[in-house]
Amino acid sequence: MPGPSAELVQQLYRIPPDRFVAARDAAVADARRAGDQATARQLARLRRPTVAAWLVNLLAIQRPELVADLVQLADALRTAQRELRGPRLRELSAQRRAVVGALVAEVRKLAAAEPDAPPAGRLPLAEVESTLNAAFSDVDVAEQVRAGRLLRAASYAGFGEVPRPQLRLVTGDEEEPEEARPARRPAAQRGRPEATSRTDRATSRPDRAAERAEQAAQRAARAERARQRRALDRELAKARTDQQRAEAELTEAAGQERDGAAVLDGIEAELAELERRRAVAEQDLSRAKLARRAAERAVTVARRRAGEVEAAVEALAAEEGDADAGGGAAD
Repeated sequence: MPGPSAELVQQLYRIPPDRFVAARDAAVADARRAGDQATARQLARLRRPTVAAWLVNLLAIQRPELVADLVQLADALRTAQRELRGPRLRELSAQRRAVVGALVAEVRKLAAAEPDAPPAGRLPLAEVESTLNAAFSDVDVAEQVRAGRLLRAASYAGFGEVPRPQLRLVTGDEEEPEEARPARRPAAQRGRPEATSRTDRATSRPDRAAERAEQAAQRAARAERARQRRALDRELAKARTDQQRAEAELTEAAGQERDGAAVLDGIEAELAELERRRAVAEQDLSRAKLARRAAERAVTVARRRAGEVEAAVEALAAEEGDADAGGGAAD
């Protein structure tokens, strides 16, 4: 069935959310002008992602190899959970935390390179981290993350695929063993003479030995199942403890991230205020420079005028001196 190309859809989901609708509508209009109504309808059904989902899509589109590593690790972690492999589960959980931390750092770097991305202090990195963690427990979320088609952030509520073995609790309601029941003779043997019953008892001894062996095997099997159940219970308790520890670490890390974002917001606000004060100071400095240049020009004009006046005064004084000298000679 004809439809939009994967490259076009990927290009749309790479656009920041505030420009997504305009870009999608332009693509729909292009498809309609080209007469491709099917593509236009499919494009019109595309929905704008949230900022957190856009950041995850940006990671999947620009760094697909990192997302592929995350999906592969998620598969291995789910397998270890199903098999209740404690040491392997702890190792993979440590790798999960390292991978998610590295991917969040990569998202921050990719967002910094986008001209229309929100400021670093306003990036919803906690939602990005929650979505990446959710990909480890939800196959559908992992597939959406890998496809780069995420519409909203996914919440992480702990790994939910830890299997619960179907164990049967051994209680006192078990069927009573054969050896605990009173021996009953067949109805045909009741009332026979003692000699006949003796012969029958001697004949049935091998059968009783076989029954006792079978009952012992059943008891051993029940004991083995109980031992396996206790081992699984211990492993499950350990896995849940590791899960709670990991969730506590996630909560602490998210709180530290929020605190860091708040500090960064405060610094950015201070920087904005400093930039404003700098602009005002630059304007004042520019006006002062203009006033200084005007004053320098006024001083130059005043000095030139003062020189001209001094020259005129000197010339007048010289003329007066000459006049006085001429009058004295006439006398």
